[in-house]
Amino acid sequence: MMTIVEKYNARVDAVDSLLCVGLDADISRLDDIYLQEANPQFAFNKAIIEQTHEYVAAYKPNVAFYEAQGTQGQEALQLTMQYLRDVHPSIVTICDAKRADIGNTSEAYARAIFDDLAFDAVTLHPYLGKDALAPFLRRDDKVCIILCRTSNEGAAEFQDLEVNGGIPLWQKVATRVATDWNVRGNCMLVAGATYPDEIGIIRSVVGDMTLLVPGIGVQGGNVQQTVTQGMNSQRKGLIINSSRGIIFSENPARAAQELRDGINEYR
Repeated sequence: MMTIVEKYNARVDAVDSLLCVGLDADISRLDDIYLQEANPQFAFNKAIIEQTHEYVAAYKPNVAFYEAQGTQGQEALQLTMQYLRDVHPSIVTICDAKRADIGNTSEAYARAIFDDLAFDAVTLHPYLGKDALAPFLRRDDKVCIILCRTSNEGAAEFQDLEVNGGIPLWQKVATRVATDWNVRGNCMLVAGATYPDEIGIIRSVVGDMTLLVPGIGVQGGNVQQTVTQGMNSQRKGLIINSSRGIIFSENPARAAQELRDGINEYR
């Protein structure tokens, strides 16, 4: 049976793309045409998927935008996932939830994300340690994407703290995940495009492990630096995400194609 990493690599080859589109369906930004639908967020997501899928290797809904809408938002997320499974099953799905908690709580999170919603992968934070993520890490059939070097401006506040003789905490996370947590080959790391030098260091630490890279587009990450620093030995190993820059553009299909092609210029 194909692993999620293999599924992603197969999709990359099929559409010649490292692009991930973030389905961050902020209801305050949806046009009236969607607000008139029975479920506005699902209607919007379906339209975006229909326009962009041929250029996309992964979709990444951020659960915050759905949880904020209560029952209707949860329904939108479920409908979106069902639509992707039925119509575009080869595209990898990432739940941007940044979960981690004590064991029994993480068990519940893992069931909700992997079994109920049937996502291929989930973002997780490492601060609680390996035991807190065990319910996710033991799932050979899924992928755990661990926060390492995030794209936000305040990332340095804790991630740059030096440990073990001057090693920044983000680098320690990369090393620990690569050498200890990834025993099943089901881990990836988050490495923000706004810190391209760090992406290069992470690549040197983790080998060919795939990196989820937010920060392209509105946040100002540089495509050339991201690709040249972050590619693995197979000229893959990156899931380069853009959310607002694509889904709220005048022409999402063109925006997705241009970013896909822009990434490929440096592959």
